[in-house]
Amino acid sequence: MDSLFETINKIINSPVWTLALYVLAFCVVVLWLALVLWTYKDARKRIEDPVVVAVAVLTSLVLPFMGTVVYAILRPAEYLAEVRERELEVRAMEQELQIMRACPSCGELIKPEYVACPNCRRTLRTTCPSCERVQEPSWKLCPYCGYDPRTRRVPPPVDAVPEFHAVEGRE
Repeated sequence: MDSLFETINKIINSPVWTLALYVLAFCVVVLWLALVLWTYKDARKRIEDPVVVAVAVLTSLVLPFMGTVVYAILRPAEYLAEVRERELEVRAMEQELQIMRACPSCGELIKPEYVACPNCRRTLRTTCPSCERVQEPSWKLCPYCGYDPRTRRVPPPVDAVPEFHAVEGRE
């Protein structure tokens, strides 16, 4: 039994064993500091508040390995860039929905420039027989060409209206 303890004692006191322990300790410290750095970089991408980022890094620094594990469990699921991108997409969809209106017949969302509902085929607006531009149902006459559907008359073009010219020689 004494020879077993002497052999173990010789192995522990050998310079190779000491070097192996130093290399192992160095690797463990490098891994710990790398996890602290990873925690810092990841927290900056996921958390806006610098105080919360500092707490996450300090936890990872003070509690080697476990601090990083705790951070990894409690960290936000999304990066800040993903959150901002999703918010922009939601805003764009909200603006598009505000532009769109519902078909009075079937309730399907339609764009304001549609002449008919693509779902139920109901005519939503008409076109002017004179200039063929889209007209709103509430308009009394065409604002583009002046066509009045009640009188079925088109006013003369603007070029045909006589202009008032100043008489030469008068002041």
